[in-house]
Amino acid sequence: MSDSKDRRRYSSQIVDGVEKAAARSMLYAVGFTEEDFTKPQIGIASTWSNLTPCNMHINDLAEAAAMGADEEGGKAVTFNTITVSDGISMGSPGMRYSLVSREVIADSIETVVGAEGFDGFVAFGGCDKNMPGCAMAIARLDRPSVFVYGGTIQPGENRRDVVSVFEAVGQHAAGNISDIELKEIESTAIPGPGSCGGMYTANTMASAIEALGLSMPNSSAQDAISQNKRADSYAAGQAVVKLVEAGIKPSDILSREAFENAITVVIALEGSTNAVLHLLAIAHAAKIPLSIDDFNTIGERVPVLADMRPAGQYAMSELIEIGGIQPLMKTLLDEGLLHGDCLTVTGKTLAENLADVAPYPDGQKIIRPLTDPIKKDSHLVILRGNIAPEGAVAKITGHEGLTFTGTARCFTGEEEALAAILDGTIVAGDVVVVRYEGPKGGPGMREMLSPTSAIFGKGLSADVALITDGRFSGGSHGFVIGHITPEAFEGGPIGLIEDGDTIVIDAETKTISMEVDDAELTRRKAAWQQPKAYTDRGVLAKYARLVSSASKGAVTDTD
Repeated sequence: MSDSKDRRRYSSQIVDGVEKAAARSMLYAVGFTEEDFTKPQIGIASTWSNLTPCNMHINDLAEAAAMGADEEGGKAVTFNTITVSDGISMGSPGMRYSLVSREVIADSIETVVGAEGFDGFVAFGGCDKNMPGCAMAIARLDRPSVFVYGGTIQPGENRRDVVSVFEAVGQHAAGNISDIELKEIESTAIPGPGSCGGMYTANTMASAIEALGLSMPNSSAQDAISQNKRADSYAAGQAVVKLVEAGIKPSDILSREAFENAITVVIALEGSTNAVLHLLAIAHAAKIPLSIDDFNTIGERVPVLADMRPAGQYAMSELIEIGGIQPLMKTLLDEGLLHGDCLTVTGKTLAENLADVAPYPDGQKIIRPLTDPIKKDSHLVILRGNIAPEGAVAKITGHEGLTFTGTARCFTGEEEALAAILDGTIVAGDVVVVRYEGPKGGPGMREMLSPTSAIFGKGLSADVALITDGRFSGGSHGFVIGHITPEAFEGGPIGLIEDGDTIVIDAETKTISMEVDDAELTRRKAAWQQPKAYTDRGVLAKYARLVSSASKGAVTDTD
């Protein structure tokens, strides 16, 4: 194998030459041999932690990736970055740190890879923000790299998952289940390692990143505890060394067309609204022009085909059993809905990766045929109007209907809204307005899974809408509109809504408005005062000072 500086473009700056003797000395202590200094160094970024089922198994996968890199002629070096658990922090002040963790993960991977001079790296993600955080680092660093998804969890008893527990809280408040029944659900819904089991944010973003070309084929659709997942991790370690040898970088993969592919796959899978936020952020890191309006443009031609939770019936483990997302991508490609000439981390194009993929088995009901879609166009709809002049993201699956008109019930923060839902204050015909939960105002743009699940559990999901400048878990469903911009904390119109105002949401005209005339809005705006910031120090305060609008991906490395 050649000792070309091209293979060791970055590590050679760290370990080559007499003047780098001290660096080599320290690396001998962590297990390097003399021969290792002639090899490309491959970072293995692990998000292992035992604080969440999503990540509790990832060190085993990281070891497999390191083995693959070493056996392909590289020198693997494993390091850790953080994770936080959305499912555990949901509905609490701790959820403010969730979106912040995306930035911390991206920053920390960039920091370690840049400081240590790795020639390439493999990045592992489990919980929701791991995936986009890893992908943002991959795009920023632009060094040969591969993303590996930690894999999905198995369903709990009676096909339950974490959303079942959140919805059971609402059922309990409605008097439909007992204390004992709630306890039984909470204790059996999460059986072991892996990310939440529906087409929630983790599985959505894993699928999107595969469609971008940054992970190995079918990496997004494997059980967390499986031989396939371990083999995928090993293959990723091999692949990154091959990418180093070939000189293939993320900038060769992350084209505008690749992002269109990712959006298309997310729509077909009826994926999470968080995909809008995260794909905008990854595109920003890659310096690829992408806007929220692109989701509408692409969505007009792409149908929803997957009958997946939360709005549908099936779990990711069941999709894995029939072939994962590869047959769906092959169908979309054959229909001209994907760009097949996009390069991927295999060194081959998307079309080449999909060439020999077999169709789904006859009789399966998880992925609908193009001739019989769940919805003929996207469930992700960008709305505008006098509530959201810079845009909002609606998740309209078709189950809720396409329009909603109701009476505003306004709340400062998630806790107030949840209490009103659980105590029966919210009734059919209401639009729950949850504000001061945006990127700056929250800060951190908390997810509203607790309120939306409570609405469902109370039997009101067809009769109550919820709008917010915060965002939603991939597990949320119902008539929900988030990412409203400008946010309330910056004087956005959502902060000017008053109890009793009529709110009109129309997914067909892509509008969200309050029936309040301009003169009255001007009067309310003049009387509005910005509330005190949640905190004036620490990471949340730093984030609030730096973060951009949700309509631009809520990124902190703004131009």
